[in-house]
Amino acid sequence: MVRFDSTMLLREEMDQQTREVSNALFTIKYLYEAGAKIILASDWSVTSNPKLVLAESVADFLSSILQCKVVPVSCISCNIPPKMEGLEKADIFLLENLSEFKEEVANCSKFAQMLSSGVDIFVNDSFSQSHKILASTVGVTRFCHSCVAGFYFEESLCQLKKVAETSRNPYVAVIGGGNFFDKAAALHFLASRCDGLVFVGRMSFQIMHALGVSVPLNFVEHGALREALDIVRFAQNRDIQILYPKDFWCKNDCLPGKLELFPAHSILDGWVPVDLGPMSLGEINSLLTECKKVIWIGPVKFSNSNQHTNGASKLAQMLDLLSQSNCDLTVVGNMACKVIMQESSSISEFNMLENASVVWEFLKGRKLPGVTALDRAYPFEINWNATYCDPMQPLVVDIGSGNGLFILGMARKRKDLNFLGLEINEKLVWRCLDSVQQSTIKNGYFIATNATSTFRSIVSSYPGKLVLVSIQCPNPNFNKPEYRWRMLQRALVEAVADLLTSDGKVFLQSDIEAVAVRMREQFLKYGKGKLSVVHDQDAEINRGWLEENPFGVRSDWEQHVIDRGAPMYRLMLSKSTGVE
Repeated sequence: MVRFDSTMLLREEMDQQTREVSNALFTIKYLYEAGAKIILASDWSVTSNPKLVLAESVADFLSSILQCKVVPVSCISCNIPPKMEGLEKADIFLLENLSEFKEEVANCSKFAQMLSSGVDIFVNDSFSQSHKILASTVGVTRFCHSCVAGFYFEESLCQLKKVAETSRNPYVAVIGGGNFFDKAAALHFLASRCDGLVFVGRMSFQIMHALGVSVPLNFVEHGALREALDIVRFAQNRDIQILYPKDFWCKNDCLPGKLELFPAHSILDGWVPVDLGPMSLGEINSLLTECKKVIWIGPVKFSNSNQHTNGASKLAQMLDLLSQSNCDLTVVGNMACKVIMQESSSISEFNMLENASVVWEFLKGRKLPGVTALDRAYPFEINWNATYCDPMQPLVVDIGSGNGLFILGMARKRKDLNFLGLEINEKLVWRCLDSVQQSTIKNGYFIATNATSTFRSIVSSYPGKLVLVSIQCPNPNFNKPEYRWRMLQRALVEAVADLLTSDGKVFLQSDIEAVAVRMREQFLKYGKGKLSVVHDQDAEINRGWLEENPFGVRSDWEQHVIDRGAPMYRLMLSKSTGVE
């Protein structure tokens, strides 16, 4: 299944020669030419292309640009898998418009499982949706054997990471748009990386207000003054330049069609800024001329009118000149990218990211769910030397570590091992890390992540041996016990089997026998023949289950179950000697 980007492949005016569109098409063509049966999935609206409403018309459009037959599929629901009629007669199918299903936005597990019915490999090529948690981008990864990025997604991610790099200086950020309060964290990030900040949109009024420049209060965003003052102080402490507009072209509703030029600090009542003035553009040009790296993010826009875009065009022309002098240029947002494509003679020299929301989320320091859900897509490298005193010690990993009682207890008991807890609940991880910091523990650590998708990428980078993996009482807070097994997917089992050292162990336990049975079945089925159940005398007496916890350290949920007098169902598996 390929989750494609409708804003990229279904737009009314599409240039197939652009790098982004070419990569998006190449993902599908590559799979098709490799002999794969492909299910295409996406959401679309008339804003992208008014001619494309029904799945049939979208399928015809895709058939024309892919030069191969795309067959529409009907009957998507939570209870009925899509009907792949004529499976033997076609290789590419298109699901119905996902925007018509509330289960998509809700990341409904049942809907995601239905979407991925019969799918072996999921390919996410919809980078513009990577900041959202959707059934078709995040939910489906729990049910597929392998989840990878498409060529367009991967290229966009590489461009996004370049934004944080500071290898080329001077580096200047040209910042447009509004919502200063919401983007304050991102602006702090840019201020920490860049040598200059240029404000060209509605946010410029917040900066001017913080700097003490007189501006009409109706242009100032309510509640954003403290954040603006923080940005100004931070920039001044780093001795980086802040540039804001010195003049504006303004309009007056009482004088339609007339534009008047005003200094930024003396805009008369009744006049509303609509574009940058010549003095502002001259200052920007002087600053950018010396730059080696520039990011332009957000529209050059001060009102709801789209009629006045001369400032954006002038800015695009400045960047076009810079592109000829080996300057690293990144353009973010639909408006900025559109203007660049109109004004630039060398579009290939620009890194273009059309969805600004994704970039803003990245700049705020937030993880992108669509990225972290993919195999081997863990968003940062772990410095194991800083994590543990001795990163060569054997490693124990607890998947779904919860409140961390097992990891913390074991770390105190076994100083000769390193312990790592993987937990999807970030708040629990923060508490665990606080406990580690406040204690004398030097061999315990926790990471907030979805281990189903990231276990392989995290553990494979560890320099020592993986000797034990434990999964204890998965999802204990779910009201429906039958849902508890869903965190354990084939990809995770295979990763554990591959990375575990010879004679390494897997410890499984649950207070629900059916869950323990299913975990045992999954490891035996998908363990590639490398894992076998360890039998001992107690287990034989207790219907195959271990009567006692072999480590003498209980997890938080295990302790809760024991306290109420309920049974635990435990077993140990071992990796065969000599199998790596």
